Amino acid sequence: MSDAPVEPPVKAAVEPPVKAATKTAVTPPTHTTPPARFSHGVRKGNILQVAGQVGFLPAVPGQPPAPAGPTLREQTLQTLANVEAVLTEGGASWEDVVMVRVYLTDTGHFAEFNEIYDEYLTGTAGLTGPPAARTTVYVGLPAGLLVEIDALAVLD
Repeated sequence: MSDAPVEPPVKAAVEPPVKAATKTAVTPPTHTTPPARFSHGVRKGNILQVAGQVGFLPAVPGQPPAPAGPTLREQTLQTLANVEAVLTEGGASWEDVVMVRVYLTDTGHFAEFNEIYDEYLTGTAGLTGPPAARTTVYVGLPAGLLVEIDALAVLD
């Protein structure tokens, strides 16, 4: 056994806690205030979740929301524009979208929807790499609405 003094153990440096990013509601000026406690989008750090958007035309003060029209094409184009408005307001674009979920009210709309969706994302949005997507049939939309879309974006 050595007579050398014993060194006390070295204490590990304590890192200050990392402050969590603030959660911010995102509502574009074209959208009405939601009727319940939810937001059109929420951004926290580099994550932006766009809540389900439908084919309502831009908000008109004092008037209830109105669908873009009765057809799947009209509603899908407006729904995609509404998603894009939330993305833009939250500091994102379609290029940042990693996941899209689509809810249709009729299985007969799949082919037409896919055509409109592809046309919009490659033409209007100029998207080169499509996000992951899931489409399902959903019967819970208000009367007259044919499509709902939500999106998840991760910003660099």
